[in-house]
Amino acid sequence: MTDMIEIEVVYARRERQDVIPLRLPVGSTVEDALAASGLLERYPEIDLARGKFGIYGKICRLDAVLRDHDRVEIYRPLIADPKEVRKQRAAEGKALKKGAGALAAPAE
Repeated sequence: MTDMIEIEVVYARRERQDVIPLRLPVGSTVEDALAASGLLERYPEIDLARGKFGIYGKICRLDAVLRDHDRVEIYRPLIADPKEVRKQRAAEGKALKKGAGALAAPAE
């Protein structure tokens, strides 16, 4: 058995996605991987104290211990609340239905 694990750290922005493959010692944490990736220096908007991070789509803490072949993901803050966007779409859909009913010609 080896003393190293292979992982990826990924950060997706609108214009590009960074995928950084790394070899780290067994027992390394998410925070260790973020530091070793160089992404914290490249993208100063990544905030360890307030940011969200995960492993394969599942939110985790910075002290989570990594396993071989894990993918550490750096999540960007949401621009809009998804629940609020769905409510707005539903309201727009109802308004369209009401308007369409008023415009329909009476059957003869």
